[in-house]
Amino acid sequence: MTINRSGRTMLVLGGARSGKSRYAQSLAEASGGRLVFVATAQAFDDEMTDRIRRHQADRDGRWTTVEASVDVAGAIGAADGEDAVVLVDCLTLWASNLLLGEEDAEERLAQLLAALKRARGQVLLVANEVGLGIVPDNALARAFRDLAGTINQRVAAAVDRVHMTVAGIPIIVK
Repeated sequence: MTINRSGRTMLVLGGARSGKSRYAQSLAEASGGRLVFVATAQAFDDEMTDRIRRHQADRDGRWTTVEASVDVAGAIGAADGEDAVVLVDCLTLWASNLLLGEEDAEERLAQLLAALKRARGQVLLVANEVGLGIVPDNALARAFRDLAGTINQRVAAAVDRVHMTVAGIPIIVK
């Protein structure tokens, strides 16, 4: 498989239940490459456990899943190869993991951006657009919104393409 170097990295943004994960997965599956799913979700409660199971059921046997709640850059690097199509879902949960785990978010983001630059295969990243709503009423929620927005901006600047999904319809942003 030949990778189009001008469009090998992509960020798919959207609101909750906008179809962003389904869209990114369909792009990855249509590529014909070796499929690697980098999962950032952690099952802290029954609702999240069910959500993770639903997402797993949406992927068939072509996918290899890598759990990476914090070290997304390492997961991308380990899965990389010219035939790889790596789907990271999602950067918003990753932001939550960094914040709640008291990780150095700036360092982890720098590592992610470096991994994107080094990647030889395709990398698709999914994230929620959290800045379209009201200003949160507490400091933790505002810190989360700010971190997620910073991650989205820096990743969007670094990738080749950015698409946004609205009601299941993809819109080309970059």
